[in-house]
Amino acid sequence: MSFLRSLWLFAMVCVCAPALAQTIEAVHPANPTGRLLDFEEMYDHSLYARPVPFSFDEKETEFEWDAVSEDGSLFVVYSDGRRDTVALRCGDVSYGTTVSRNEFGIDGGIFWSPSRSRLAFYRKDEGLVSDFPLLDISSRTGTLKSIKYPMNGMASERVSLGIYDLNSRRTVWADVTDFADDRYLCGVSWGPDERNIFIQVLDRSQHEMHFNMYRVADGTFVRTLFEEHDDAWVEPAGGVYFLRGKYEFVYSTDVRDGWHSLYLCDTLGHVRRISAAEGDLEYVGNDGKSVFYLSSEQSPAQRHLYRVDVGRRMSKPVLLTPEPGMHRVKMSGDCTRFVDFRQDFNTPGVTLVRDRRGRLLETRETLSDPFVDVKTGEIRFGTVPSADGLYRNNYRLFLPADFDPAKKYPVIVYVYGGPHSQMVTDSWLGGFRMWEIVLSQRGYVVYVQDGRGTQGHGGIYERAINCQCGVVEMEDQMVGVRMLQSLPFVDASRIGVSGWSYGGFMTISLLTTYPDVFKAGACGGPVIDWKWYEVMYGERYMDTPETNPEGFARVSLMSKVDSLRAPLLIMQGMQDGTVLPINSLSFVQACVEKGKQVEFFPYPQSEHNVQTPWRGHMYRKLTEFFDNNL
Repeated sequence: MSFLRSLWLFAMVCVCAPALAQTIEAVHPANPTGRLLDFEEMYDHSLYARPVPFSFDEKETEFEWDAVSEDGSLFVVYSDGRRDTVALRCGDVSYGTTVSRNEFGIDGGIFWSPSRSRLAFYRKDEGLVSDFPLLDISSRTGTLKSIKYPMNGMASERVSLGIYDLNSRRTVWADVTDFADDRYLCGVSWGPDERNIFIQVLDRSQHEMHFNMYRVADGTFVRTLFEEHDDAWVEPAGGVYFLRGKYEFVYSTDVRDGWHSLYLCDTLGHVRRISAAEGDLEYVGNDGKSVFYLSSEQSPAQRHLYRVDVGRRMSKPVLLTPEPGMHRVKMSGDCTRFVDFRQDFNTPGVTLVRDRRGRLLETRETLSDPFVDVKTGEIRFGTVPSADGLYRNNYRLFLPADFDPAKKYPVIVYVYGGPHSQMVTDSWLGGFRMWEIVLSQRGYVVYVQDGRGTQGHGGIYERAINCQCGVVEMEDQMVGVRMLQSLPFVDASRIGVSGWSYGGFMTISLLTTYPDVFKAGACGGPVIDWKWYEVMYGERYMDTPETNPEGFARVSLMSKVDSLRAPLLIMQGMQDGTVLPINSLSFVQACVEKGKQVEFFPYPQSEHNVQTPWRGHMYRKLTEFFDNNL
């Protein structure tokens, strides 16, 4: 976007009525004669328009052995029942388990080589990590379940990478010496010839990353291929993907060109950008000659598949999914075909099979509207400007099922707002949640909007939250709220807000920052002060209380209790090991000390997200709260 265009848009946001700032891009018509949903149907998966799974029936190589981590001890197990012990847990040291609390694309602790003759694995030492007690009421007298929780600014885990040879039954350790011992080891990737292994070594502050190569035979350091630095954060998002038959690989980062881009790299440190698209890219596959990737360049709310031929020169990217909307794809093993599951706001889903050039080979399935017999109001998909006037933020808006334009209705704003999230996309009904349908049937206007800090718009858009979580997110949410207040059918005196986790943090932030706007709020598992959140996520976005004291003070909800005027419901899973109960309990205690009335509802045996069989209870509780307070 040009500077003059940005300046014009900012001026329009300032001088135009909020209602004129919105753009309605799609409308799903009302169905006033359908039936009402009950709370149990909120878990009917057929109403979410999911396709029948489809694959190319390709044979995968079968091995007669695998690796398992049992209570932190690592074994190789064989189909005939034999077991080899790789490493035994010792106290707070475990092997083959996930590390870094599943950040940085880490979803496990075992990495097989291509031939499965060797395996790499994490060694995690939590000896310095603080213990946090959770009360287990399942026994008569109750017990305390202690979990390891590395809090922001406090001691963290120590991670190493072992390499085990199945033939020699010998383990060597990657000689990682970069930064301090509480470094992160991310994106573990095997070279195709199994002679080298690659690790993205990230310092604890998450500002510096070394892309290192190590020799598999003895774990020795070979070289640093390249380095990354960013004053906000460097966040590795997973491993690399070698080109078939070559020693070049595809690498992803968002710190080089302002977008989540893909780069073709070699072991001598040469790095070339695969596409100059102004969009976030996600690797899908390669056949040695071409790389396939999803991109948001058409629209931040959409994803499309592209192919680019790689060689001495990169070809111009070719669009393979021309229809608008969100495309989820699965490539065949040889990348000659792919399954394309497409949705847009008014299309529940179409499953297509295409060749590598994007030509349609077969239409496998066309999903019908699962709400054809369900009572719904009009549903809108559109955009409003960001508060800085530089972007367009997507929203979805549900009108009441018995909508009368002459009446005024209460509003519930559902918010998340945190990094890596995208609540609104050009998919079926905007990526709705069933609770939104239920609320609209009960006479509410329901509004959901993305804003700066979420994905799809590039690195600068996401980094606006750096060291001040919640600030720009609230500014963007309020642009949407002001638009709502201008609509003739909205009762501006009856606006509620709700969210969970980061959305719980946003809910209480909005209630206390704009007490004259919101009449009620309900949330679950809220972060109250970032000093109580984990090292990996919290330090990336907020740094530490020592390095960013002004930022922590600015966004802490402990200092905003005096500003709480509206009714507030806080729900908390008491077995929550993600957002610890110390957050919500500390806020409740502060409310007690300040004489503020607040509703607190614990789920004694639930973790972070209250799941069945208690999830229906949670939604009933939320709904009844708004029925009573809006």
